[in-house]
Amino acid sequence: MKIVTTDSIEGKKIVAYKGIVSGDAIVGANMFRDFFARVRDVVGGRAGGYEKALQGAKEQAMEDMIEEAKERGANAVIGVDLDYETVGDSMLMVSINGTAVVVE
Repeated sequence: MKIVTTDSIEGKKIVAYKGIVSGDAIVGANMFRDFFARVRDVVGGRAGGYEKALQGAKEQAMEDMIEEAKERGANAVIGVDLDYETVGDSMLMVSINGTAVVVE
C-alpha cells in the first residue's frame, strides 16, 4: 500500500475516495520511566529507549490506519498526517490519519 503525505501520487490517477482512515497508539508514562531506568544508551543527547518506544507506537498506529484502508478497499492513503499528543499526565498518544483512495 502506498502511503504519502501529499494530496496525490505522481503518475497515478485517483479513481475513488474511500474516506478518512486513522490509527492511534498510546504509550504509558510508566513505560517511559522503566525505559529511563534501564536506558544507558544515551549518546549525543539522544535516548535510544525513548526513541524505540515512540517508533513502536508510530508503527502500530500506521498498521491500524493501513488495515482500515484495506477494509475499505483502498490501495493507497494520501494526505497522511502524524501527531503526538499527551493524554493526561501519564500517557503519550500517537495519531495518524489520511484519506484512503483507489489509484490506478
